[in-house]
Amino acid sequence: MGVKEQFISRAFFSGSGLVGDPTRRDFLSAAAALLVGLGLPSTCLAGGGQHGSGGSGQRVVVVIFGGVRRAETFAPEGIENIPHLSGDMLRRALLFADIRNEGVTAHFNAISSIFTGNWQRVDDWGKFAPTTPTLFEFFRKQLRVAQSDTWVIASNKALTSLIGASSASEYGPSYGANVVFPKQLMIAAVINALDAGRTGNLANRGKIESELQAMLEAGNYEGLGWNVFEGANRLDARVRSMIEDAISTFVRSGGPTSGDELTYLVSREVMRKFSPRLLVIIFSDVEVAHFGSYALHVAGIRTGDRLAYQVWRDIEADPEYKGKTTMFVLPEFGRDPDGSATNGFFNHRSDAESTRSTWMMALGTAVEKPGVIERPVRHVDLCPTVAGLLGCPRMELQGMPISEFRV
Repeated sequence: MGVKEQFISRAFFSGSGLVGDPTRRDFLSAAAALLVGLGLPSTCLAGGGQHGSGGSGQRVVVVIFGGVRRAETFAPEGIENIPHLSGDMLRRALLFADIRNEGVTAHFNAISSIFTGNWQRVDDWGKFAPTTPTLFEFFRKQLRVAQSDTWVIASNKALTSLIGASSASEYGPSYGANVVFPKQLMIAAVINALDAGRTGNLANRGKIESELQAMLEAGNYEGLGWNVFEGANRLDARVRSMIEDAISTFVRSGGPTSGDELTYLVSREVMRKFSPRLLVIIFSDVEVAHFGSYALHVAGIRTGDRLAYQVWRDIEADPEYKGKTTMFVLPEFGRDPDGSATNGFFNHRSDAESTRSTWMMALGTAVEKPGVIERPVRHVDLCPTVAGLLGCPRMELQGMPISEFRV
């Protein structure tokens, strides 16, 4: 965040009536003031209508965080944790102040609800697929889109390969997305090294790379929870090359080595080598909160903020994406309120505003002009919205298209 943004943030987030635990209206007023202070129009506060024609040829990238509260993000006390989202990205974005998860606030169900446009209530740990078709299935079946055009790259251990397709009889895995869990590759490599007594390898970056490569060579990518190009017993050569390039960058760059960092690098390689029309990236470093470390939880938020910004920069730098892509950023849900029986930020199971109400940011071609939207929007509304941007026919869902986007 630059000096000007910091000054404006302090002025409006520390001003009269906005200190402490702000209401959504305080949030709206502060964010609108910030936009005005940055020289942006504030006329988009109530919502417009759909206009324009067709969504064919458009691309969509969705970045999803794990559970984060507004208190640690778009709130007076949390704005410092998201300098990119609240800085350069905000100045060109539509910011939805009240995105609501009205379903099960567990990872697999929350992500399934976002993907399907219907509230899902299946197993929390991904033992069962979503019961209604996913966005990937609609997109691929209705528009005859190749599997290489739809990807889910996720850090979250609570997801499984079933997240990419539903159990609906007329759809299913043959119309699903490629699903890759880079973090599981890391975990498997570490476990394999420990089981074989190669503990010294874990202190050497070059040997870590060898361990990761060995996991790819083992041909057990399905054991990692991946589902990549159905029917292959081993990784497709293009996919393997892509993963190897991401691993090399991850190990040799000397940069951070978190699960979300590898997830980002794999996502970047997917964009470079496949240019998918629909890409979902799920970061989950924030879920270290379950171990009780607030400092590491906040560090995960900062990492997510940085990586989301890098994804946006990649979009802007890639001719396959620049000028024809809309990017969405949103959390799965919030977290329990401080003082709750579940220890507040540790978990995300309470039926409370801090858990159910979060935010969403949208940037790119579908955004006519920046602004802040106050009215509530539900998680299930994102699926039909993205489907419309991609050119899919209207679907009968619990979710409704969000009207503020240009399609």
